[in-house]
Amino acid sequence: MSTRELRRIALDGELTIMTAAEQKERLLAALQGSGGLRVDLSGVEELDTAGLQILLLARREAARLDLPFELGAPAGNVAAVLALAGLAAEEE
Repeated sequence: MSTRELRRIALDGELTIMTAAEQKERLLAALQGSGGLRVDLSGVEELDTAGLQILLLARREAARLDLPFELGAPAGNVAAVLALAGLAAEEE
């Protein structure tokens, strides 16, 4: 694992089928040249299966690159969806 700090990226609003393609590119680009990624989900108000797939894709890509990947600060329904999917979020 790299000794560089995790790159932090904050997502907000909807992480749904309507924003999935844009967020996919954003997350994958953030992984490139980083020491890993921490995704702040505190501003995400809605998460559907397309959004969940994007988070899983980013996590898988981080693993392929041997980089850490963390999800942080989900609230309400987003935290519940992540828990159901087995994606534990890190505490701040």
